[in-house]
Amino acid sequence: MKHEWRKKEKALYIPKQTPELITVPKQKFFMIKGTGNPNGEEFAEKIGVLYSMAYAVRMMPKQGYTPEGYFEYTVYPLEGVWDLTEEGRKLNTLNKDELVYSIMIRQPNFVTDEVVERALERVRKKKPHPFLTDVTFDTMEDGLSVQMLHVGPYDDEPQTFTQMERFLENNHLKRTSLIHREIYLSDFRRVEQAKLKTVLRYKVEHRQ
Repeated sequence: MKHEWRKKEKALYIPKQTPELITVPKQKFFMIKGTGNPNGEEFAEKIGVLYSMAYAVRMMPKQGYTPEGYFEYTVYPLEGVWDLTEEGRKLNTLNKDELVYSIMIRQPNFVTDEVVERALERVRKKKPHPFLTDVTFDTMEDGLSVQMLHVGPYDDEPQTFTQMERFLENNHLKRTSLIHREIYLSDFRRVEQAKLKTVLRYKVEHRQ
């Protein structure tokens, strides 16, 4: 039976439009880092490279190689971990040119370094791209986090973050970092801004 993250991992990917506390386990990712405005061509190219890698893994059995432990699954959504440069943090308003990011696509647990090498080899032959050399494979564990579903334009996210901050205050929690994670449930190239769905999440700890 196909593993569909929208159904099997609802707690992680389909939160409500109210803040909630969650524990995020260790996960594997293909990642690319970068800086600057995500509305540019470079950002879009990096997304394309990540999806090429993700689909190369998923389609492996059809190319004649089945990784040990492989199962049918839906490719996971694009995610981004966002921060600001030192200069960007000094500003009163957000300057998107000062953004620092890691964009990523989660990989199933059966993916190993060998599987990654095979995927890279396949994409280099079929869809070569300079950014392929920037792709890394790593694990991340967010652990205790607060998350919430944001519906609407990305520029309206501060309103959702305000609700999350209120939740922290009411539940004796505090952020452990200014970095936050976004999980993109909608394709911003195809969905109108008012209907975009994005999971907003950041790491927290209990206040003493």
